Amino acid sequence: MFLGGFASDMTGTKALTLDAHAKSRGQAFLRLDYQGHGQSSGDFADGTIGLWHSDALAVIDAVTEGPQIFVGSSMGGWMMLLTAARRPERVAGLVGIAPAPDFTEDLMWPNFTDEVRETLERDGIYQRPSEYSDEPYTITMKLIEEGRNHLLLREPLVVDGPIRLLHGMADPDVPYELSLRIAEHVTCPDVQVRLIKDGDHRLSTERDLAILTSTIDDLLDA
Repeated sequence: MFLGGFASDMTGTKALTLDAHAKSRGQAFLRLDYQGHGQSSGDFADGTIGLWHSDALAVIDAVTEGPQIFVGSSMGGWMMLLTAARRPERVAGLVGIAPAPDFTEDLMWPNFTDEVRETLERDGIYQRPSEYSDEPYTITMKLIEEGRNHLLLREPLVVDGPIRLLHGMADPDVPYELSLRIAEHVTCPDVQVRLIKDGDHRLSTERDLAILTSTIDDLLDA
């Protein structure tokens, strides 16, 4: 199951690559758009970490059976770790791609300028320019505040099953050290972090995608 990133959707390069790869293996595969993303209804500005994760859990519970390999990209890495904590019996393995748990608190809020924080506290919303789209990211104070209910890296995180984390060392959005921090916090001993020196945040080059599919193949074959 592929869990996409913040303001991303299920038609991105990684999601479609995994879809095609799963078909070539005869393997079941699931991708979804959270509310306010892609083809799903709802307003993106109404979204929160808890709401989007409830979407993922609803899909998992409704249309999947048995243990799954969850692949989480960026914010989707937070979603997959939340899933592992709340549905441990459904986890056969986790693959994080520049995973970003706790990003609202650890990457957004402390790096906002005083002006941006004042805008959020006054207006409840801030339009942040995006390097990946002509449209800005909509950041809400509700997103920041509600995200504090789902922070994972403040204490040991009990997760079973193998964990594989892929991270570009040239990632300008989510520092690769976060993957090392995840490896330190999870209780599972079977954790591997693969750093790609010139890799960016998306990790969507042909080489990066080959690393991703081979990583998933290794877990499936095991």
